[in-house]
Amino acid sequence: MEQDALPSSQLHLVRAFADHLRLERHLSTNTVVAYQRDLLELVGFLQRAGSSLEEADRATLRRFLAQQHTLGYARASIARRVGAIHAFYRWALAEDRVPLDPSSSLGSPKVVNRLPTVLRPSEAEALVEAPPIDEVDGGSDDEDAGTRAVGLRDRAVLELLYGSGLRVSEVAGLTIDRVDLTRGRVLVLGKGSKEREVPMSDPAVEAVRRWVSEGRDAMGTGSGSLFFNRKGRPIGQRDIRALVEGYSGRLLPGRQVTPHTLRHSYATHLLEGGADIRAVQELLGHATVATTQRYTHVSRARLFEAYERSHPRA
Repeated sequence: MEQDALPSSQLHLVRAFADHLRLERHLSTNTVVAYQRDLLELVGFLQRAGSSLEEADRATLRRFLAQQHTLGYARASIARRVGAIHAFYRWALAEDRVPLDPSSSLGSPKVVNRLPTVLRPSEAEALVEAPPIDEVDGGSDDEDAGTRAVGLRDRAVLELLYGSGLRVSEVAGLTIDRVDLTRGRVLVLGKGSKEREVPMSDPAVEAVRRWVSEGRDAMGTGSGSLFFNRKGRPIGQRDIRALVEGYSGRLLPGRQVTPHTLRHSYATHLLEGGADIRAVQELLGHATVATTQRYTHVSRARLFEAYERSHPRA
């Protein structure tokens, strides 16, 4: 349902909640947008049922979640909607915007905790080196320059995703002043608007240096953004996902590889190389070490896989 068709009082309530998430809880933009979208879906459902956020009861909320299941939404998506509903009603009750919390006993579907997909070091290396960055030939000078600029950009993006373990949102949000090529450091703005300084690998330093000196001006310099898309605008998360899928589709057909796959691979390869888990936690910008510990399970799984593949009596 379009927002214009929803009651203004409900829109105002959802926007006030979004402001709370952004300004007081300092949640990431992606989380705020997702929670706001989830609540607007609930508002639309409640309007069709002749109800509202203030009047909803537990039974109505359960019907909403049952409908989500019927529509084919994944368990993880429904679980996130439950989280959004819980967070909204806790805030609304504390602010005296609702008389009671109908979500207090609302259960969440169990989400299967799948291990993250990880590339082998040779696969990750081949992927980040896939973009062509040498002189090209076959078109006009402008076309050749444009093709080479895209290759330089893509190489730098992939090196940062794998060589520094950055999130796709962190790469998209980079500005040129946040990259220190002399020291080999990049200052990123992570989840919850938390800054952290991350080391860059030597190949990443070289890739970014070549992009800045040889390719960036050919694609756009209208802002301080480090990377631009083909339209000369600051690169977006969708652009980055598309370029990762494009190269991986040609190099690793049949495999589902995303920007987060490169981040998973970065963390796993660090741990397999002997890095301390607390150090990896800081590099990744995880709030708790429990999140980072998922990668120890991946490493363990890889060890068992190597045993079964290699030992004669396995």
